[in-house]
Amino acid sequence: MDYQTHHKPVVVVGAGPAGLTAAYELSKHDIQSVIIERADKVGGISRTETYKGYRFDIGGHRFFTKVEEVQEVWKEILEDEFIQTPRMSRIYYDGKFYDYPLALFKTLKNLGPYQSTMILASYLKAKAKKYLKLNSEAETFEEWVTDCFGRRLYRIFFKTYTEKVWGIPCNQIRADWAAQRIQNLSLKQAVLNALFGGTDAKSLIKKFDYPRLGPGMMWERCQEILEADGSPVHLHTEAVKVEREGMRVTKVVAKQGDRTFDLVGDHYINSMPITALVHRLDPPPPDEVLEAARGLKYRDFLIVSLVVNKEHLFPDNWLYIHSPEFKVGRIQNFKNWSPEMVPDSSKTCLGMEYFCSEGDDIWEMSDEELIKLASQEAINLNLGIKPDDVEDGCIIRQRKAYPVYDGEYRQHLQVLEDYLTGFENLQTVGRNGMHRYNNQDHSMLTALLAAKNIAGEDHDIWNVNVERSYHENFTNEEWSKVKKQSAKQDAESEPLTTVA
Repeated sequence: MDYQTHHKPVVVVGAGPAGLTAAYELSKHDIQSVIIERADKVGGISRTETYKGYRFDIGGHRFFTKVEEVQEVWKEILEDEFIQTPRMSRIYYDGKFYDYPLALFKTLKNLGPYQSTMILASYLKAKAKKYLKLNSEAETFEEWVTDCFGRRLYRIFFKTYTEKVWGIPCNQIRADWAAQRIQNLSLKQAVLNALFGGTDAKSLIKKFDYPRLGPGMMWERCQEILEADGSPVHLHTEAVKVEREGMRVTKVVAKQGDRTFDLVGDHYINSMPITALVHRLDPPPPDEVLEAARGLKYRDFLIVSLVVNKEHLFPDNWLYIHSPEFKVGRIQNFKNWSPEMVPDSSKTCLGMEYFCSEGDDIWEMSDEELIKLASQEAINLNLGIKPDDVEDGCIIRQRKAYPVYDGEYRQHLQVLEDYLTGFENLQTVGRNGMHRYNNQDHSMLTALLAAKNIAGEDHDIWNVNVERSYHENFTNEEWSKVKKQSAKQDAESEPLTTVA
C-alpha cells in the first residue's frame, strides 16, 4: 500500500462553512493548508444537491449577517453572484396558515374569539407570575417559552414543531436552545408591530442575499480559490486517527478509498463532530472525556425533494408544519429562493423535510416509501397539488444535522471544552465541531477567529457569545468586543512558512 506523508502548515478536518472559512482566512495571511472532507462535495449541511438539473438545499440557508467580516468573505468569494430574495414563511396549524412572524390580527381571526381570549389570559397569567417572581429560572424549553408567552401559545405554536425537530419532549430540552433561537419575540411587540408597523425580532428580515445557484455555489467557489492558491481539498477522505503526544497533535491519519496517508502540520483545525474528534484521538483521552463524548447526542434529518408539475404553488420560501398529524416538519419551495434552482420554469421543486434519528421508522423507510409519504402529505396539506402532479423525487439523508440540547449536554460539553482547549495546536470550530446550534455565519465567525489565532492573534473562540452573535441580533460593535487581538506576534515563536 502506498503510504505517504503530506506536510502543510495547517491541517483542516471538514470542508463545510467553518473548515473552508478557516482555510480561506489563512490563505489571506499567506498560510497554506490541506483540507479533508468525508463527503463527495464541499459545503457540509450548507451544500447544494442536484437531481436531474434540480438544485436544492439541505435546509434553507439565508445569507444575512451583521458580522462585517463574515459579510466580506461572502462578497469576496461570490462577488456579484448573489440575488436579493424576499423573505416569506408561514406556520400551518389545524388546517390554517399563520404568518410568521405572527401577524396579530390575522392570527386572532384564524384562532377565533374564544381561543384568542384564552391565549391572552394565559399570557397575562405568565407575565404576572414573572412580575411577582413566582417562577424559578427556566431550565427547560417548555418553562422558558411558557414564561415568555403563556402555556396556551406554547402548546399551539411551539410544542409540536419543536418536538418534531428534536424527537424528545420539550421538558427535556434545555432552555439554552430557546433563548438562542427565539429570543426577542414577544406578544407585546407583536401588538405594537400590528398597530404601528415594524418588526423587532432578530431573524425576521424582509429580504436576504442568496447565491443564484444555491449555497453550495459559495463553497464550491471557495474550494476553487483555495486549490488555486496551493491549499488542496481532498473529498471522499476521512480522518480515521488524530495522533498526539501529550497535548500536542502530531498528525492526522486520513483514508481515501483503499489509500491511507498522514497529514502533518504545525496547527490543526477541526470541524467534524466533536464526539468523532475525541474518539479518534490516539492515544485516547481520559475516561471521563470519552464518557462525556458518548453523552452528547445529535438529531438526524432527511429531505424528500419532489418535482411537481405546477408552475406556482405557494409564495413562501418555506412553511413550518406544526400540526401533529403530519410527519413533515418543514417544506422548502426552492423556486422561491432562486428561479435558477429549477431548470424547467413550468415546474416546482419542493423539499419535504423530516427530522428523525438514524434507525427510527422514517429513517429506515425506502426511498420509494418516503416519496409516497411526502407526496401524500403535500396533497393533504392543500398546497394545490393533485395526485398526478408529483412527477419525480429523490432522498438525501443527513446524519448529525443538529446538536441536541438535552438536559445533560451542557455538563458533557464543558468536560470536552476544558480538555480540548488544553491542546497547544488544535482548535475545533463550527456547529458540530463545538456542538452548538450555530447558523452558517456564526460557524464562519468561529473559524475566522481560529485562523486569526494561527496568524498570531489571541481569541477565545469558546467564549464568543452564541446568543448575541446569532443572526441579525449581532452588531459590528459587539463583534469588536469579542476580539481580543494581541499587539503583535510573539517574537520568540517560529513564524509559519508557506509550503508548496
